[in-house]
Amino acid sequence: MTTPGLQVVSSPLEPGGGWAAPARIRLVPPPPAERGLLFRALSRVSVFFGRPELPNIFPVLHLHPGLFWTWLAFASRLMPYGKLDARIREKLILRTAWNCRSRYEWGQHVDLALSVGVRDAEIVDLTRGPDALGDRVEQALLRACDELCATSFVAESTWQVLSERFDRSRLVEIVMLVGHYRMLAGFLNSAGLALEAPIEEKLAAFHRRIAQCAA
Repeated sequence: MTTPGLQVVSSPLEPGGGWAAPARIRLVPPPPAERGLLFRALSRVSVFFGRPELPNIFPVLHLHPGLFWTWLAFASRLMPYGKLDARIREKLILRTAWNCRSRYEWGQHVDLALSVGVRDAEIVDLTRGPDALGDRVEQALLRACDELCATSFVAESTWQVLSERFDRSRLVEIVMLVGHYRMLAGFLNSAGLALEAPIEEKLAAFHRRIAQCAA
């Protein structure tokens, strides 16, 4: 029996053209001993980013320390300390990851989305596009994401719907959030970063639940 609202999926979700990735891992996280004292201290507070262990993207970006710390200050103002509701934030990030075919970003944020209350069926719907959603504002959010990923411009009709629901600071955040995660997706795809084993297991469990609902 299929759960109401859940698209029947018989195999793991994958965007058109598949996930983007090089044939090999191009940038490998350095071992902990080579990461510096300040960075190792950050690893101990990774729980504030929703992770018991620091994801590999952090030590890989830290290969450029001067860029890393500035990026971290900016990124933290979007996630986890942004103004947008966490569910909206994670849906926008997931749709961006899907559009950019970034499996690492997708896997990380499937787990984070589930942790803030996004349901399996909602994640599946995100892969189908704005028209799969029943809520007018959520449709506009996904449409804005798609428009930014395709043309770097939010259409007037989309902007109008969003401006009825969100104040100006949150409109800024919506556009910056999608732009930031587009940038990260390009980096992750090009670096060839692989999902950490615990996140890989959680993604596999997500796919098993979808398959079981379709049985």
